[in-house]
Amino acid sequence: MGDLLTKPEFLNPLLLSLKVSLISSVIVFLIGIGIAWVMTTKRVKGKTLLETIFLLPMVLPPTVIGFILLVLVGRKTWFGRLVERIFDHSFIFSWWAAVAAAVVVSFPLVYQSLKAGFQSIERELQDSARSMGANEWQVLLHITMPLAWRALVTGYVLGFARGLGEFGATLMVAGNIPGRTQTIPTGIYFAVDSGNTSLAWLLSGATIAISFIMLLFTGKLKGTS
Repeated sequence: MGDLLTKPEFLNPLLLSLKVSLISSVIVFLIGIGIAWVMTTKRVKGKTLLETIFLLPMVLPPTVIGFILLVLVGRKTWFGRLVERIFDHSFIFSWWAAVAAAVVVSFPLVYQSLKAGFQSIERELQDSARSMGANEWQVLLHITMPLAWRALVTGYVLGFARGLGEFGATLMVAGNIPGRTQTIPTGIYFAVDSGNTSLAWLLSGATIAISFIMLLFTGKLKGTS
C-alpha cells in the first residue's frame, strides 16, 4: 500500500480534488458573502422563495444537480458553445465542470453559516456606522465581517470540505478521466469497482484526514472567546 502513495492513481485525484476544492470554496465564499449580506440587510421581494431555491441543493440528489448543470452549461447551450469557441475544448468533462458542481452543492452550507453570522451582529452597530457616513461596502468590510469572522471561517471550511467530498454531480458533468477530471470521490468509486481496495483505502483516508483537521480547526475557533 505504501508504494501507492507516490503513484499517479493516488496523487492525481488528491491534487485535483484539493485544487477543485480550493477554487470552488473561494468562489462560493465570495458569492455567499454577497447574497447573505443582501438577504440579511435588505427587504427582498420573494425572500422565502429565493432562500428555498438556495437551499435546494442540500436536499436534491446530486445526480439531479448534475443533470441540471448539464442542461445549463452543456455543449448545446450558449455558455457551452462560447467556452468551446474561446478555449477550444468543452466545459463539460473538464476540471472546471467539477468546480461548478462543487460550488452548487456547497452553497447551501456556506450560505447558512454566513447568514447566521451576519444576523448575529447587532443592527445598531451597523446603523451607527451608516449614520457616520459609511456606505454599505464599508459597513460590510469594517463592521460586519470582522465581528462575524468565526462564521466566515466556518462557512469557508464547510464549503471546502463539501467540495472535497462531492461525487454525484461531479461525475455527471466532469466524468472520471484519470489525470484530468478524476477527483478523490470518483477515484474511490472506480477503485472499489475494479477491486483495488488498497487505493480506495488510501483515498478515503486522505479525505477523512483533511476533513477532520479542518472541522477540528473550526471547532476550536468556536470554543475560543
